[in-house]
Amino acid sequence: MSDLQVAVWGRDSEVVPASVLFVSAKRGGILIGAYGEGDGELVGFVWSMPGRRDGRPTHWSHMLGVAPAARGQGVGEALKWAQRERVIEQGVDLIEWTFDPLQAPNAHLNFSRLGAVATKYLVNAYGEMTGPLHRGTPTDRLIAEWWVTQIDSGSRFPSKPAEKRRSERKSTPGVDLPRVIATHAEGGWRGCGDVDTGCDSREVLVPVPARFTEMQQQEPDLARSWRQTTREVFTAYFARGYRAVDFLLNREQGGGAYLLTIQETSNFELQTSNLP
Repeated sequence: MSDLQVAVWGRDSEVVPASVLFVSAKRGGILIGAYGEGDGELVGFVWSMPGRRDGRPTHWSHMLGVAPAARGQGVGEALKWAQRERVIEQGVDLIEWTFDPLQAPNAHLNFSRLGAVATKYLVNAYGEMTGPLHRGTPTDRLIAEWWVTQIDSGSRFPSKPAEKRRSERKSTPGVDLPRVIATHAEGGWRGCGDVDTGCDSREVLVPVPARFTEMQQQEPDLARSWRQTTREVFTAYFARGYRAVDFLLNREQGGGAYLLTIQETSNFELQTSNLP
């Protein structure tokens, strides 16, 4: 288990000992492993801990890791759906976790495939890290909220994957929506420019670049520019009552764009919008 963590996150990660994982699983935590069909080797795992938010039980999903050789095979998504089943069995309806908003593949999984939403942006959540996944940029994070049962009849917190909701609506969101970060070609990369934090459209798009991990390694100044720019936009729109509800992946070029929509205020949302 420790070796897999290092393979996924590098030597700068805080490796959680197997003993802690197993004790957690015996006291309400959820620990699920994925194993290779041929050799039975551990290729991925997901771990969450029970918690409370605003007096209601939740699960905090602290780790989801898949070995590099096993990626692109749906392992991570399968682990999350298995986690969802276990959480529902415990009578819990919300799973939360952090992720880097500039990692487009993770955003695609969290929003398009699982149906998470986000209303909270954390600035430099884990402090400075020096490994290849984080070198040179602050560790800003979005908090994904995965409402694993249907909470609201108006689907303000949708439990369906965004891709399924799009298919049911027979629509392609974002075609004519304003992009609130200007982008341009910059060598072999996509650069970011002017931002619009005051757009009054009910829905806006927040673009992010492709291959952000490589960008941090090869073009650190550009990576820092993207971090600062997206930080400004997310914090501004979340403060104005928007939330992220979808991610539109650019399958040809990589990267993509978040779909942010203005929230309708309800008593339920007022009670749960302030995350710890």
